[in-house]
Amino acid sequence: MVAVKAGEVEGALRRPDPRIGVFLFYGPDIGLINERARAVAERAVDDPADPFQLIRIDGDDIAADPARLADEAGTIGLFGGKRALWVKATSRNIAPAVDAVLKGDLQDTVIVIEGGDLAKSAPLRTLCERSQKALALPCYADTGRDLGAVVDDTLKQGGFSITRDARTALIASLGGDRLATRGELSKLMLYAHGQREITLEDVDAIMSDVSSLAMDAVVDAAFAGEGAGLETGSRRLAAEGVHASVVLGAALRHALMLLSARMAVEEGRPISAVMEGMRSLHFRRKSLVERHLQRWTSESLKQAVAQIQASLLDTRRLADLDDTIASKTLLDLARAARR
Repeated sequence: MVAVKAGEVEGALRRPDPRIGVFLFYGPDIGLINERARAVAERAVDDPADPFQLIRIDGDDIAADPARLADEAGTIGLFGGKRALWVKATSRNIAPAVDAVLKGDLQDTVIVIEGGDLAKSAPLRTLCERSQKALALPCYADTGRDLGAVVDDTLKQGGFSITRDARTALIASLGGDRLATRGELSKLMLYAHGQREITLEDVDAIMSDVSSLAMDAVVDAAFAGEGAGLETGSRRLAAEGVHASVVLGAALRHALMLLSARMAVEEGRPISAVMEGMRSLHFRRKSLVERHLQRWTSESLKQAVAQIQASLLDTRRLADLDDTIASKTLLDLARAARR
């Protein structure tokens, strides 16, 4: 078989070749692997709750007894009908057992395998990619259109609509793992119970780490030279008990990110192109960071990095003065930004 690409998986599952008897799901998104494997296994039988129709098998058991998979695949149900074997693979190699099954005839039995994050050369993945009776289906973290579709479908099923700005903020906060995404959406819908439309305030209440947002605001104010915003944000962090070294650490990471981006700009890359490469940056901060890049040079950022590093060392040496050291450092950054 030709290897299935990540963007082709949903289509392949909607119209599977009737010759296919083994479905291998692999990749880094464990939640998506489990979700797709469950859907295929349950769809293959008449009653997923019947343990004689949907049989779960651990990969270690198959590795210890390779003949077991073929025996289970060849077993005819007591009352007939279709059967599905749902296998959760482990680090042990089950390729020989799957190979034995593929060499035989699968009648009214589907084998679904959760394979984990398999390398291209992994025996199980190679075997299923080459077989006419198997599909090897990659599962990668949702991005862009796929993530938007998951959000829209899940909220619609829950009876919710969502405002445009809330949807944008929500998508920016998701995508690492399908299982985690489902969990966050469930929390959001539970929080919004009793209302029909989800707003940006709802998303912020559930998805945002308030301390993290406040710290970003302080760092952004310092690098923008905004004294009033810096003072307000610093008081809030102090009231929440955020340690001075944590704030300086956030400022150091931001300075290093800006330095790398500013050097790219000074080498001739447009700021817009540099900003597009900052995929981990929250969309709300992009306009602020773009202003930082316009305000600071690579030389001034190098000086800022050195100053923050020295201040971090001082907070360890002079623990009783850590808040004072951090405040002075942030004010110095703001003054440098205004210059």
